[in-house]
Amino acid sequence: MASLISSETVSRVSSVLNREVKQFGKKFMFDGNEETCWNSDQGAVQWLTLGFPQTVRVSQILIQFQGGFASRKCTVQGFRKEEELPEVAEFYPEDTNSLQTFALKEMQLDKLKITFEDSTDFFGRIIIYRLDVLGETL
Repeated sequence: MASLISSETVSRVSSVLNREVKQFGKKFMFDGNEETCWNSDQGAVQWLTLGFPQTVRVSQILIQFQGGFASRKCTVQGFRKEEELPEVAEFYPEDTNSLQTFALKEMQLDKLKITFEDSTDFFGRIIIYRLDVLGETL
């Protein structure tokens, strides 16, 4: 298993805190720096999508939230050539600063969407220091 996120992976997020992309943008989830993070704006539901340059088989998702700004429930959806697949997984992260690993039923896909529901933050903000998707390129 290897990281499926590369410079060719296209990522999108639901929001960035106060639109401060230079300080809290999505790129900071993938930069390997423990000091930087993606910080969403307020809202009941936040999400991110990852579009892979070629079809992949996903096995695991690794996420490191900031404690107090974690999601209580995450749902994962997959897409193949713009066709929506059934929900791949649902998992329940802990409200902690630790890196958490979630195993998925292996599925071939071109795009992945993670929806963060029910934030531990009163205002619905999500803060992620690290996000990785493991699997293999097909």
